[in-house]
Amino acid sequence: MTTLAGKTALITGAAGDIGAAIARRFVKEGAIVCIADINQDDGNALAGELGEPTFFASLDVTKEDDWRMTMATLLSRHQSLDILVNNAGTLETGTIEDTDLAMWQSIQSTNATSTFLGCQAAVRTMKQTGGGVIVNMASQAAVRPRPSTLAYAASKAAIVNLTKTVASHCADNKYNIRCNVVMPGAIDTQMIYKNQVEGESDDAFVEAVNARYPLGRMGTADEIASAVVFLSSDESRFMTGAQLRVDGGGTI
Repeated sequence: MTTLAGKTALITGAAGDIGAAIARRFVKEGAIVCIADINQDDGNALAGELGEPTFFASLDVTKEDDWRMTMATLLSRHQSLDILVNNAGTLETGTIEDTDLAMWQSIQSTNATSTFLGCQAAVRTMKQTGGGVIVNMASQAAVRPRPSTLAYAASKAAIVNLTKTVASHCADNKYNIRCNVVMPGAIDTQMIYKNQVEGESDDAFVEAVNARYPLGRMGTADEIASAVVFLSSDESRFMTGAQLRVDGGGTI
């Protein structure tokens, strides 16, 4: 299958577990991929693994100047941006009582503000080059928050609403830009273990997480990548402002 053949894509947080899975699938589907991440070592390693025409761009998603430079680099190489995947994010745990302002602001910046900056940069570019697709990464926590994920859940809820407003704006202005959001449940990556209670064994933690899902298990990075490929392709051409829940039934 080459459902993304000839498309130029930028994936943020591409050096992480989910981002790398998306990048691998995009290359398999025929896309040209800009692997964007603050982690230069892992980002360059992934670009080396995937080879041409993939390339790495150092990007701090919280900095507007970084977005400008990355977009300029991409356009100088490939003249257009067809797909943006706002995947970069972070998870830190804390309740309303023990989340301090610094943690709150850091999580909002890395998750929500970065998605705003990415959407803004993409819309400004795509409307000049014929349109495109934006896929944002939220979480089931946006609609089913846990007390221990206060700041994270709030940031992901912001992304859901940002997606809808961007989708509406682009449709109203006939920019030919679609914007949708993926809402994963617990995914078996390094990040999920930040929810693990101190002293809890890995086996006990995994068993407890799996028990929360009707399908009886966590998802995989590849399953999220499949959803992103779908939303990035013409197979979803009648979808914009949509919330695609890939959560094993966790929000039933």
